[in-house]
Amino acid sequence: MGRLSIVLAGGGTAGHTSPLIATAQQLAARADVRITCVGTPKGLESRVIPEAGLTLELIPPVPLPRRLTPELFAVPGRLVGSVRAAGRILASTGAQVAVGFGGYVSLPVYLAARIAKVPVVLHEGNAVPGLANRIAARFTPYVVTTFPDTKLPHARHLGLPVRTGIATLDRAALRPDARASFGLPAEGPVLLVSGGSQGARSLNQATIDAIPRLLGAGISVLHVLGAANLTDADVVRTDPATGAAYVPVGYVDGMENAYAAADLMLGRSGAGTVMETAMTGLPTIFVPLPHGNGEQALNATFLVEAGAGLLVADADLDADRLVAEVTALVDDPDRLARMSAECRRLVPADASAALAELVLDVAERRH
Repeated sequence: MGRLSIVLAGGGTAGHTSPLIATAQQLAARADVRITCVGTPKGLESRVIPEAGLTLELIPPVPLPRRLTPELFAVPGRLVGSVRAAGRILASTGAQVAVGFGGYVSLPVYLAARIAKVPVVLHEGNAVPGLANRIAARFTPYVVTTFPDTKLPHARHLGLPVRTGIATLDRAALRPDARASFGLPAEGPVLLVSGGSQGARSLNQATIDAIPRLLGAGISVLHVLGAANLTDADVVRTDPATGAAYVPVGYVDGMENAYAAADLMLGRSGAGTVMETAMTGLPTIFVPLPHGNGEQALNATFLVEAGAGLLVADADLDADRLVAEVTALVDDPDRLARMSAECRRLVPADASAALAELVLDVAERRH
């Protein structure tokens, strides 16, 4: 049998590129395979995919307006050009399968694969599926979801592909080194606050206002503000009575270290945050982004209903609410332990391996 060729499409946000990279790495570890990624010049993928050592081919972007605007009438022409470009990539690489992770870069690849009769495997990262995956799920039986109740034809729940460092994380074993790397106390509870790579204004403000009371209660805080939000006023401080520390940082390269350092997290409920914290057993207070189609609240629903996470509306989050929720959990270690165990029970940690095996099976049968 000759070398397999697989095309992976996804971009725009880390929600699409991160599972793509994790899957590509698992594919390369399992078979002699040529991997070609497809993105657009405007997306995050133009930087992170080459940085991961993967080949990236670019096609013209075809953003889909959410409202009836003049831009909508330009979509068909742009889409035709992008589908043709995707078709040339499939042909030149001799792809046996096209794998998509959603977003506007995936739709032209899905359509080009349909025309070329190349099998399609799609992965939906959110509880509420996007347009590209809703379309492609109608013509492929290979539909994989992150969340158990995602409404798509042929859906198979495997979870979210993540980097090996997250999937295999032993928080307890890494905790001493992780805390030392951030300058956090070796003992005592630690709250991790992160609104993602760009930060989150409401989370940041509530945390800053709550710092004196949290430190006074002996709770250290590792605060990932977002690189653009870190200022000279954000400095490490320590409570002289309790020894608890406030450590502000702009960005964490390798979130597994932050997860290991913490006993509890405050964060948004994007698919990546929900699944990564759950599979590592880190209890989380989720504050869904108050915009969009409500998918962030839905992402966390299965954990909240099982008692494995908490949900606080963005409008309800202030310093008083934050202190009340955090201290109640920290003061009940048995509850934290139950939440941690339930998280790990609900969320599979081997999604990238399972998805890679499915893709290779489809590719080999095609080959």
